[in-house]
Amino acid sequence: MSYRFLLDENVPRTIFKLLRQKGFHAEYVPQGVDDRTVIKIAREKNLILITRDSDFADELRYPPNSHPGIIVLHIHPSIPRVMAERLVFLLENIKELNGRIILVYNDRIEIIGR
Repeated sequence: MSYRFLLDENVPRTIFKLLRQKGFHAEYVPQGVDDRTVIKIAREKNLILITRDSDFADELRYPPNSHPGIIVLHIHPSIPRVMAERLVFLLENIKELNGRIILVYNDRIEIIGR
């Protein structure tokens, strides 16, 4: 399946370039928009959100299946190369992203939903 992604403004360009190189559609949110607008854009365009904003990990505010999917990068320190490596690992190993909240850490991945 070919996923389509919406990148929050806090996601490094390295991730954008990586996704494009791997043949995925990727676009950034407009700068300065609030969280409500970010998730609205993701829903309207049916794009999986990639963000570093832990607010999007709140399953009460963003219940699974109420959105196309959310990937929260909890990589510390926030080195773009490490974020890219963990994202590649996720894309190669987790086959169903839709409607889930996926928390990506340095040493593990947590999936909320389905």
